Amino acid sequence: MTQFTEYASVGREMAALVLFSGGQDSTTCLGWALERFGRVETIGVDYGQRHQAELECRVRVREKMAQLKPQWGERLGDDHLLKLPVLGEIADCALTDERRIAFEASGLPNTFVPGRNLLFFTLAASLAYRRGLRVLVGGMCETDYSGYPDCRDNTLKSLQVTLDLGLDMPFIIETPLMRLSKAETWALAEHVGGDPFVELVRNDTHTCYMGDHQHRHVWGYGCGECPACKLRAQGWASWSEHARFADASTVV
Repeated sequence: MTQFTEYASVGREMAALVLFSGGQDSTTCLGWALERFGRVETIGVDYGQRHQAELECRVRVREKMAQLKPQWGERLGDDHLLKLPVLGEIADCALTDERRIAFEASGLPNTFVPGRNLLFFTLAASLAYRRGLRVLVGGMCETDYSGYPDCRDNTLKSLQVTLDLGLDMPFIIETPLMRLSKAETWALAEHVGGDPFVELVRNDTHTCYMGDHQHRHVWGYGCGECPACKLRAQGWASWSEHARFADASTVV
């Protein structure tokens, strides 16, 4: 299991903008940012996604996170929700249309929204430019991802250079989950916020591609069948088993 380092105090002097959907990954990243930076704002995007439940969850998750730790409440700033219906209109994928999730001839799942993360970070940078937010935080991951090319580390490093040049302002793109498995993402949630934060992530965030926030599982709500649910469930099972083993090993 990955060992997480303590947070650098220098981050307290900086402000960050977190791409926040209300899902497990972005919520974990928000907790990570609240531990590290002095001021943290959030940005979400309504692009006509099939899983609109995440837009409802994100409001509740933010409110509960502000109450979880006094310092989190002090550092959590404004939330921004952008309307981007054109992305849903041109995406032609299973996240914006009612269609069965499957793999395409390219080898990518049809849940891939072309250019989504590139657009999200570009819009976030435009907002951050005016608000003095130098750090952009996203929950992209190369370890437990579905092959999305805009989740790759090299893609986002390249984008950071482009944003720096295009806006003539030095930005830092942080992706705390880039090298973590989904089990390690659960572990990171515990590291930054303890059991109360893990329970918040488990009970209040939304990951399911099908928009199912009615069926309750040990790992949270979802259909239990889509790729996002399966990945979340597998990560929970792996992490909770490791946590139980670690607890047992401390017993004399």
